[in-house]
Amino acid sequence: MTQLRTVQVLGGGSAGSSAHVRSLAAGLVARGVRVTVCAPAELEHIFDVPGAGARFTPVPRRSDPAAVGALRAACAGADLVHAHGLHAAVRATMALGGLRIPLVVTWHTRTPDDGARGTVLRLLERRAARAAAVVLGTCSELVDLARTHGARDARLAPHAVPLPQSGESVRAAQDRTRAEFGTGGRPLVLAAGSLVPGRGYGTLLDAAALWRELEPEPLVVIAGEGRERAALERRIGAEGLPVRLAGRRDDIPALLAAADIAVLPSRWEARSLLAQEALRRGVPLVATAVGGVPELVGRAAELVPYGDVGALAVTVADLLGDGARRAELAREGRAQASRWQTEDETVAQVLSVYDELVTVRGGMGRI
Repeated sequence: MTQLRTVQVLGGGSAGSSAHVRSLAAGLVARGVRVTVCAPAELEHIFDVPGAGARFTPVPRRSDPAAVGALRAACAGADLVHAHGLHAAVRATMALGGLRIPLVVTWHTRTPDDGARGTVLRLLERRAARAAAVVLGTCSELVDLARTHGARDARLAPHAVPLPQSGESVRAAQDRTRAEFGTGGRPLVLAAGSLVPGRGYGTLLDAAALWRELEPEPLVVIAGEGRERAALERRIGAEGLPVRLAGRRDDIPALLAAADIAVLPSRWEARSLLAQEALRRGVPLVATAVGGVPELVGRAAELVPYGDVGALAVTVADLLGDGARRAELAREGRAQASRWQTEDETVAQVLSVYDELVTVRGGMGRI
């Protein structure tokens, strides 16, 4: 059989979508599929695309004629193109104009609901959904959204991403991290994600102000970088909040090893990496009941409404004072994680979609 040729298109390369593409590329290559990853140049080595056995073609994160032309050239010989995220899907749609190449789109997140920018992004969502042969949504809400936008075929694809390896023992990671932040005997509450609107860090800071009344006072560590950093720093300093901004980190496993509780206060999430890693590692999680989070965690986390400072503050405080409940959540978290789709199952699901489409197109197969 002729070797199946696929192109994976990445836009800005969020941690979740990039980790998924790297994992998917490695799994497809292992199954005899030829894979080219088209993405901004800086992602080649950050996510070690060559190490996955895939070819890398740098394509800027732009929609100007030159960038679209470069993407079209990279896709011209493919049997199928798979775009990850809205911006990648829009560019792939433009690049494939006039070419009879099936397009698969994976939606990892959703656009904002408000403002002029949100209106424009929803129009782009509709265009991408209607252009795709199949839309894969990482949670049920995204599948429903794709159908609302007119997708011909929308399916649930709750992909798995690899669990990062720290290379050191849990105890060593715990000791190193606690020493770095000078926690002493204080509890450590961890949040992680880019410092951008919608992550709920304002609510987290409001809750941290209330936790100053606890004994011992917990330390909140936020790992991530983004345009909200300066505003958060000003508020932390002005109010003397027990919060540390740790910047961009590649050692989230070590941070989780030291954490007593992980917090996910976002306005919307599909399959949060922090939530996945926390449950896998048995770290109690408090998260907002939004998007795909309830579907992801089941009964293995404490869920609170988005933006509800009181609910967040009380839930975390209660957990810090209840070791038995934390231990119960740790057990339930590991059990829930064991039921998630594996990387191999994710690759198999995606490959079955590819085989459907290329067979319909004209009989191309895989080795």
